[in-house]
Amino acid sequence: MIIYLLQAQQSSGPFGGMTSMIFMGMIILVFWMFFIRPQAKKQKQQKKFIEELQKGTKVVTIAGIHGTVNKINEDGTVNLEISPGSYIKMERSSISMEMTNALNKPATPGKK
Repeated sequence: MIIYLLQAQQSSGPFGGMTSMIFMGMIILVFWMFFIRPQAKKQKQQKKFIEELQKGTKVVTIAGIHGTVNKINEDGTVNLEISPGSYIKMERSSISMEMTNALNKPATPGKK
């Protein structure tokens, strides 16, 4: 069995272990480009959105609650108006995304 392992190592080609190192480097590069970089970009956008949150912004929380920002407190909490006269106090970090007209925009029929 050891003889087979030694023969496999010797038959790695003229570049030796260089091709396997290049292959591993390419795998790491692809993994970074398709998984790590987009996630970091999304987190950066989310942080910027939370920092720029203003009164009157329509938002959705992580729990799926839809509401309008009524008040931004100094302690990092936000008062959301769920329905007229109904308010919830939540952490700023629990805001998931902004509800914009672009998300609720009806589909336009194509030109014929």
